[in-house]
Amino acid sequence: MEFSFSEAVIKAMKEYTIRRSVDYKVYESEQLTFYAKCTQYESGCDWLVRVTMISRKHCWVIRRYNGSHTCIRANISQDHSKLDSITIAEVIKPLVEADPSLKVKSVIVEVQSKFNYTVSYRKAWLAKQKAVEKIYEGWEASYEALPIWFEAMYHKEPSTIVHFETMPAYQSDDLVTDIRVLHRVFWSYYPYIRAFRHCKPIVQVDATHLYGKYKGCLLVAVSQDDNNNIVPIAFAIVEGETSDACHFFLSNLRQHVVTRDGVWLISDRHESINAAVARSNRAWSPLRAFHMFCIRHIESNFLRKFKALYLQKLVVNIGYSWMVREYEVCYQCLRERGEAYTNWLDRISHEQYALAFDGSYRWSHMTTNLVECINSVLRGARNLPITALVKQHLQA
Repeated sequence: MEFSFSEAVIKAMKEYTIRRSVDYKVYESEQLTFYAKCTQYESGCDWLVRVTMISRKHCWVIRRYNGSHTCIRANISQDHSKLDSITIAEVIKPLVEADPSLKVKSVIVEVQSKFNYTVSYRKAWLAKQKAVEKIYEGWEASYEALPIWFEAMYHKEPSTIVHFETMPAYQSDDLVTDIRVLHRVFWSYYPYIRAFRHCKPIVQVDATHLYGKYKGCLLVAVSQDDNNNIVPIAFAIVEGETSDACHFFLSNLRQHVVTRDGVWLISDRHESINAAVARSNRAWSPLRAFHMFCIRHIESNFLRKFKALYLQKLVVNIGYSWMVREYEVCYQCLRERGEAYTNWLDRISHEQYALAFDGSYRWSHMTTNLVECINSVLRGARNLPITALVKQHLQA
């Protein structure tokens, strides 16, 4: 047999040993030679192989081979040492390319189906990361490419808004001079900004976690036009759902995209969002803007607090009450089941969650479902290196 590259030799060796449920030990791996023996060679199995690079033929050739293994062909273990993350990455590469959100459990199932071995969760996770790198470039290289890619976008469309925040780089506890690393980035393309001028005065914001090698949060803002089409208007990648990160996002959103007054901001009740609104110098406060809460998040907070599933629908009905009388009836029903429930609800201004008191300004938008739809479309992108993730948002 002949092979074009040394990598092809090693790949063939691994596939052979995995398929035969045997194993080998490398005795020599040089620039021109690869020599391996069965791990049971000292115990009686004579299997060995020597592959050499033949310069005149420009290929690797098997020069010595001792037949089949004579050792017992029993399963080595539930796993196999040669079934490493690199080998698995090659196998699952088409699956990851088709669906970057492929679950690690699905990787384990695929390996079981292909090789009849059950690999560890960590090995499967590493294999997926390596497959992503092969398809979309390396994780570190992607971070380095992001400013260059945004600069190219800016030259193509000068109205593109991009705002980076960086922080010092440290190696152990020592500051690395002349190097700064990405902390946060906000971006919005001119078509988004222009489209928002023709949308309802509604902005929904939400955060979703990134699942790649480097963690963080993706912040998304969306609106809706008069034809009920969902319009994404801005994005940000930040370190997490912190007050500073939300302030960074909302400040840039207000300065560059949502510049008109009388806008209704709909979000969950996360403390970071509330803190960012409070420190916005009234940019997101009446009368310039009105901060509303998603009724589904209020429902979720209520269930987490009281574990009262039978009251779930009643809490939602209170928010969806169109008339004050209807609101009072539902509110009283909740109160009759326990004052603790209504006391908890009273800590939230009813103008922020009930249709009966919103002055008909929230356009009947009671949830953050619009932004959840965008998050669903971009579900796979959250597993990608950062530049590939940003490109996916442009395509969406």
